[in-house]
Amino acid sequence: MRIDGTPYRTIWPDADGISVRVIDQTRLPFAFEIVRIATVAEAARAIKTMIVRGAPLIGVTAAYGLALAMREDASNDGLDRAVAVLAATRPTAINLRWALDRVAGNLRETPSHERFARAFSEAGRIAEEDVASCHAIGHHGARLLADLAKEKGRPITVLTHCNAGWLATVDWGTALAPIYVAHEMGVKLHVFVDETRPRNQGAALTAFELNGHGVPHTVIADNAGGHLMQHGGIDVCIVGSDRTTANGDVCNKIGTYLKALAASDNRVPFYAALPFSTIDWTLDDGVAQIPIEERDAREVTHLTGRLPDGGFATVEVVSPGSPVANPAFDVTPARLVTGIITERGVAEPSTEGLLALYPERRKAA
Repeated sequence: MRIDGTPYRTIWPDADGISVRVIDQTRLPFAFEIVRIATVAEAARAIKTMIVRGAPLIGVTAAYGLALAMREDASNDGLDRAVAVLAATRPTAINLRWALDRVAGNLRETPSHERFARAFSEAGRIAEEDVASCHAIGHHGARLLADLAKEKGRPITVLTHCNAGWLATVDWGTALAPIYVAHEMGVKLHVFVDETRPRNQGAALTAFELNGHGVPHTVIADNAGGHLMQHGGIDVCIVGSDRTTANGDVCNKIGTYLKALAASDNRVPFYAALPFSTIDWTLDDGVAQIPIEERDAREVTHLTGRLPDGGFATVEVVSPGSPVANPAFDVTPARLVTGIITERGVAEPSTEGLLALYPERRKAA
């Protein structure tokens, strides 16, 4: 995708061949900065502090981080330590563990002196697969949007929550990919962007992306979505996912469940868009089984913004001394999901629906 007319991905190998570069998402939308990652510790920090974020992207970053660890200690003990360090950074998104297992599995029988090159190459393949998957998600979802626009006979409105655009993946995105592809197809649409407290990833990142690509949009407070649905202001909801269970439960940024409830009450279609690496085939009850990350209270108590003079300031917005809880995700039960948009097509949100697109998982079971 493009920033000021220049094409970028969120992560790419550096010219030195022994490190990677990433866009620092904590600085957006007011500053565009690129960070070099050369060690496993730097990769872990980038994931933990959300320099990189979004389930697919943190999976790719972890894959590269594991490769970088092999430059420091390519022994089996070094491999196990690196996997443990990276796996502990973010507990909810399954893509992280999936990528680590894939790269580590490729290294177990590899001589130590070959491990860095092999892991770095495998991380690159995972990145390319992510781009292809997200582009395919875009095409499948764009057909839904085009059909809806034809049915309505007018420009359509799409509500999204958090950031599931190209900044959350290597390129294209998940929930925003159908919007980008539909926009390129000439489908007339308008996106309503939830601000997405507490980190404001919708207002900061989704709006930044849509601005950059000329997609009409409006940022709204998180609690405005239900009101708009009641008054016919939303035609369809599309969100991403950090982990989706085998039965179609969708775990996504906190607040997604409330949007799904409002959508159900107002008969608004509600879709989740995600690649195969986000599906956790070992779980069948998202509410009971998916670990929900509890993040730093400061994300709730403080906000950072730009001052009139162009400087930046972080201010406290919660009464000092008040206790704070900050669960980062919630789970939307499959019964509230209209469909799951994947790189293979749109699945019914159920075990059989997902297995119809991924029959190889049936054989594995």
